[in-house]
Amino acid sequence: MATLLEQLKEFTVVVADTGDIQAIETFTPRDATTNPSLITAAAQMPQYQSIVDDTLKTARKELGKDANESEVVTLAFDRLAVAFGLKILEIIPGRVSTEVDARLSYNTEGTLEKARYLISEYEKAGVSRDRILIKIASTWEGIKAAEILEKEGIHCNLTLLFGMHQAVACAEANVTLISPFVGRILDWYKKETGKEYVPTEDPGVLSVTSIYNYYKKFGHKTEVMGASFRNIGEICELAGCDLLTISPKLLEQLKSTEETLPRKLDPEVASKMDIEKIAMDKATFEKMHQDDKMAYEKLDEGIKGFTKALETLEEMLKDRLTRIEGETTVNNAAADIFRVYDLDGDGFITREEWAGTDLVFDAIDVNHDGKITPEEMAAGLGAAIRLVEA
Repeated sequence: MATLLEQLKEFTVVVADTGDIQAIETFTPRDATTNPSLITAAAQMPQYQSIVDDTLKTARKELGKDANESEVVTLAFDRLAVAFGLKILEIIPGRVSTEVDARLSYNTEGTLEKARYLISEYEKAGVSRDRILIKIASTWEGIKAAEILEKEGIHCNLTLLFGMHQAVACAEANVTLISPFVGRILDWYKKETGKEYVPTEDPGVLSVTSIYNYYKKFGHKTEVMGASFRNIGEICELAGCDLLTISPKLLEQLKSTEETLPRKLDPEVASKMDIEKIAMDKATFEKMHQDDKMAYEKLDEGIKGFTKALETLEEMLKDRLTRIEGETTVNNAAADIFRVYDLDGDGFITREEWAGTDLVFDAIDVNHDGKITPEEMAAGLGAAIRLVEA
């Protein structure tokens, strides 16, 4: 029997919700999505250290030595998001979602500027904008920015979507994709009611099902991508949804489970449903948002969470930049000292050339061959600096 993952892929596009290149290679999704939390996790893996370091060095070089850390890190974050996106696009056949700074969620003009910049970076790298989705929070301001971007041929993924009002506004703005957050809706209802929910009664599943049916009933082209799952039961109840973005842990469970997976969402069935059309404008959006306690609280919480994740990544990058530039300072100082003592320019400092004490010479001459190499000088100076700092 085929696995759940194999069957799911027959009627739903599977998207990997990860920044881990190896996980994407393992599960072969069509699309992939990233955010600051995922990039932070990936950036701390040894195999991706060079991407982070090279991105920081390039940002520093471009902005100059007088630029402050925050400026360098802000540029580096955008470049890092694109760098991971480019790596992912080497593997997948489809699209990658790249997120706009969550702190711009209520700023239409700021969102437009950042989105256009990210697209320009991809296009400079030779990647068509058709393979990129710009990820924007589903605020009224974010949706209006997405509406403008779509007219420019920049495709958008509207995230942090919890209510029908957000979904309808996105569809009427002709955005490419929405990402309703199944698991976060479930979390809210469990906390609010104290109840446990089986997958067929899961509030997040029911929300996405309603949105999907509404879109198919009224012929909206916007794709529905369920996101933020807590268990594979939620995923199975949404089999047939346009796309589902799934974490590596749940992908592994789907891949290792063999049982029949029936299709639950179907456009033909939805088109025959008796559903009332909602007329959407800013006033209606704001009223529906205020009246939907869950959507109101989860959107606010989500933006704060994405902001915190971005700030955490920025702090990590600042620390990394400090260490990189500290190593550069040590290496430059070591090179200067080496040239002073290497009197004959043969690439080694002998004991005769050394003007310092024998004790220091012996400490730097790690292999005790009577010669100090440039590498030994850099290592010795770095150790001395760290000793002083301690």
